[in-house]
Amino acid sequence: MIRTAVLVIVILGAGIWTARRWAPAVAGPGARISSGIPVTAVKRGTVTFTIVAQGDLQGGNTQILQTPMTGGQPVTITFLRQNGEFVQPGDEVVKFDTTEQEFRLREAEADLAEAEQQIIQATSEAEAKEEETRCDLIKAEGELKVAEVEMRRNEIVAKLIAHENELALEAARQKRTKLAKDLKNRLETGRSGIEMQQAARAKAEVKAKTARSNIEAMTLRAKAKGYVAIQPNDEGNLRWGMYLPPYQVGDIARPGKGVAQIPDMSSWEATARIGELDRGHISEGQLAEIAVVALPGKSVRGKIKTIGGTAGPPWDRHFDCRVAVQNPIVELRPGMTVELRIITGGIDDAIWIPAQALFDAEGRKYVFVQSASGFNPKDVELVRRNESQVVVKGLEAGTMVALANPDQTTRKQQRGGALQALPGK
Repeated sequence: MIRTAVLVIVILGAGIWTARRWAPAVAGPGARISSGIPVTAVKRGTVTFTIVAQGDLQGGNTQILQTPMTGGQPVTITFLRQNGEFVQPGDEVVKFDTTEQEFRLREAEADLAEAEQQIIQATSEAEAKEEETRCDLIKAEGELKVAEVEMRRNEIVAKLIAHENELALEAARQKRTKLAKDLKNRLETGRSGIEMQQAARAKAEVKAKTARSNIEAMTLRAKAKGYVAIQPNDEGNLRWGMYLPPYQVGDIARPGKGVAQIPDMSSWEATARIGELDRGHISEGQLAEIAVVALPGKSVRGKIKTIGGTAGPPWDRHFDCRVAVQNPIVELRPGMTVELRIITGGIDDAIWIPAQALFDAEGRKYVFVQSASGFNPKDVELVRRNESQVVVKGLEAGTMVALANPDQTTRKQQRGGALQALPGK
């Protein structure tokens, strides 16, 4: 029992010593604990301002593989590369079901074959009618010549025979004229019939060509080498905040829908979302450092390419910043999480305090200065701040300021003491 009590006392003593030993370190460099309130000294020195934002990596000039516009109907995916799979130019990435287009192709080819036969038949019929009409015309011309010869005998034959010869000549002339006209009409009719069948053949050829083109479009190929990034499938899943699984074989995709992407590995980009207050501190062409979370110790350099418009609700106004990677490494992959660090400037010989030492209430910026009687609030002017440091005016270097609100800390300590004083506590 005595041994157990000694062990408990040793453990408690070690805990108290550790808390006192590390309390200043937790509060910040140069800070210490005073009456349970961490404090630190106001410092003078150079302050560097850096914007830190988290984003993701993607290839610039990304090739988006979209569902082809074939009839406006959704199609089924029959083949799909694995997410992150490396492909070369010309490799098949996505294939869609071509059953309907193959049926249309066979139907168009059948119509084309039928149109070819119809053209042959129409041509043969037109040539036969033309030949028949030409024969009749030649025969009529022969009859006309005979009638003309008979007319020469009218002076020596009876009047009745002469009259018959005149009627025969007139009939031969009319017949010849009619056959010549019929020949012209039959030629035009034959040409019209052939042209109709040729139009039907052209229509069938267009249908067949369209079907072949659609079948070819059903296979999406890579235009450049890269890693395949399968896109989320939002078909019928449009609820906000819902996890959208990537497309897979057997899924239905609407025409024009992006199924996969292949980023250009020669032009990587990092995209990050930055708070609205930092917009005035960055500009296009500014340098940035990009740390890849999945590759500890490895970072790449970048230059701000574009700065998007401000968006988001009033409590979270932000803008998208796109940074072009200048020295890509082979380990980079699409979708990798990156930490973007943009140095926006610095101030030499600045008076600064840790960010948690500055308080803001009703438009006032103030600190709690430590004195012999406790902590007194003091208004200061904010010059500029970063994530951990605040440059201010109105303080002297070496002044001790609180890192927590003394009033709130004291109330918490009093409530804690009251709870401990309750019976059974």
